[in-house]
Order: sequence, then structure tokens, then C-alpha cells
Amino acid sequence: MSQVLPVPLVTVSGPPAECGTAYGALAAERIAANLDAYGRRFAIVAGLDRDQVAHAGEVFRGVTREYHPRIADLLDGVAAGARVPRELVFALNARTELLCPAGGPPDGADGGCTSIGVLGTHTAGGHLLLGQNWDWYPDQRDTMVLLHTTDERGHRVLTLTEAGMLAKTGLNSTGVGVCVNLLGCDRDGLGRGRPVGVPYHVLLRATLEADSLALALRAAIRPPRSSSINVLLGQGASGHTGTAGQADPTAGELIDVEIVPGDAAWLHPVDGLLTHANHFEGGLNLYDTIKDWGGSSLFRSARARRLLAGAAADRKVTEDDLAAAFRDHASYPMSICRHIDERDAPIDRSETVHSVLLDLDGRRLGVAAGPPCGHEYTWLDLPT
Repeated sequence: MSQVLPVPLVTVSGPPAECGTAYGALAAERIAANLDAYGRRFAIVAGLDRDQVAHAGEVFRGVTREYHPRIADLLDGVAAGARVPRELVFALNARTELLCPAGGPPDGADGGCTSIGVLGTHTAGGHLLLGQNWDWYPDQRDTMVLLHTTDERGHRVLTLTEAGMLAKTGLNSTGVGVCVNLLGCDRDGLGRGRPVGVPYHVLLRATLEADSLALALRAAIRPPRSSSINVLLGQGASGHTGTAGQADPTAGELIDVEIVPGDAAWLHPVDGLLTHANHFEGGLNLYDTIKDWGGSSLFRSARARRLLAGAAADRKVTEDDLAAAFRDHASYPMSICRHIDERDAPIDRSETVHSVLLDLDGRRLGVAAGPPCGHEYTWLDLPT
């Protein structure tokens, strides 16, 4: 019996403009709903009316086209296919920059999201594994898609994303994968004497357009930014095989990069593990706005590492071990597996909307509806 995906799968192919147009047409209803949802949130949280949002979208379109023209073509196509204003599509892809103009999460919480990476040298199957819980507003659950694109060069991308956007957590056919965490610091925001930056969801797509880990890092770090982001990046073995024809676990690599306007820091695996939540760990000279909010981010990363350390030491980490970590309820409801806290105002409520596992050597993505304690992961293979 085939498994049922928790979100619709949208599959498109062709050059960027054609892919975008097909995606926009196939997901038009969800894109419209997502634009409406964020339109309300822009007004309530950031005080932005439709004209202001549209103006910002045009500005972000310009900087996206300057640094990532193929992604700009994709987004222009999305707007055309969905029959919505292109400036609103670009504003949607800059929703973090618009909702968090001065650093920190828009609702004063601790940002949500816990990411984990494990080198193949420390997994039971020898495959490099990534994963994350995506914690956000519960009403976004019905505006998500799994987007599978194949461009004219044969490069494939499979990613969980919000409808009308191009990437969040995902992987590509060369074994590059990415997970993401919201960060906030005193450098964030438009203006401040700096050029407008490339929206961080555009940067996420740019990493997945890369065919190597090195090029993914270039795509994320080189353009200017207006907001902070943490990306956990990895690449599985690409064509490297051992004597038995199996993937060589020493051929994969993993790195975590904290990217802020004008600077970046990076973290490497320790004992095969990398974990990250929503505060800075790389020693950058900045003010981390998590200090204004507190919350579960301060322990989630360390706890995720501790939950996996024993299996990693024995080189036996499995997909089930990652899933168990993402279902952890320490400090419930603001735990790794996050649940709604009824004490929060409705507009501020957050929970794990979806959980994703990535097998970069196997080119596989597993997704569970959130919170993942009550759901199983459904797996999709990405042809190479």
C-alpha cells in the first residue's frame, strides 16, 4: 500500500521560467491562501499595508535578480502561473525580512526549529543524515507543498516549502542538503547604511541549486543579507564507493554556517554530530536577540546532541534515532517537539508544523506532519 504524503507533491520540469510557471499553476490555490495569510500577518505584526508590501517585493526582486537571476526567473514564473502580482510573490519570499525587521522572532518567542546532522562515519548505514523540526505558525500547515523540480540541465531539487516559495528544508540530485534555523541579532534590518540583502529563503534555494557543498556555501555567503540565518549544510558521497560498491561514509561532509548581515561564522561536527537551534554559537561579535526573549532554544541544540551522542559514539545512529530526538518532550510544550501553548495569544502560537529527515547518500527525503510525536515519516526518493 502506498503511503499518503502529509503535503501535496508538486512536480515540474524545464528551464527556470517554465518550472516556475508550472508550479504556480499547479499550486495556485495554496499560493493564494499563503499570500492572504502573510498579508494579514504583515499588517498585524509589521504594520505594513499592501502597497508597502508590494514596494518591498519589487526591491527584493531587484536584488534577487542581481545575485541569483535564475531564481528570479523561477519566481516570476510562479507569479505568472498563479496569476498573482509578482511583487507580492517576492515579498512572500522575503517574509522573514519583513516580519523581523529589527532582529529576533516576530512573536517574541525563541524562533523555533531544531536541526541535526550526522556524518556517515557515525551512522549505522554509512549515510550522511540531516533533519529538522520546522516550528512556525500552525495555520501555515495548509499552505505547504513538497516541490520537486528538474531543470533543463537535469539538476533535481526536492524541498518542503511554503506555497509560492522555492525552498526550506531539502536536498538535490548531487547529494547537497540543507536545514534552516531563524536567528536574530542587532545587525538585522533594512537600511542601516547597508544595501538591501537577498532574502534568506532565496539563499536557501540557491544552496540547493549548487552541485557541491563548496558552491552551496558560496551561494549562501557571498550575496548581501538583511537578516540572520543559520544553515546546516551537507553533501553525501557523490560517486565515491567502497570495495563492496557501497557509499564511502568518509566522502560526505557537514558544516553549519551562521550568516548575518556583513559576517558569518561556521561550526564543524564534533564526534560526528552537528546540532543547532535559534541562538548563535559561532562566536560572532554581535548582540544575539535571543537574550531579549530566552526560551527553549537555549537548551534544544545541546539536548539534541546529548540524545544522539551514545549512538554516534558507537557509529550506530539511524533515521529512527533522529526521529526519536525530534519527538522529544523535555520542557513541554516548548520542547524539541513543540506544541501549542494555550497561554500565548492566538497570533503568537507556534508548534512543529512539519518534521523532515534527509538521507543525503540515499537521495531520500522523509516528511512527517507535526508535531511528529503523533505522526510517521513518509519517504520519497529523488532520482539522481
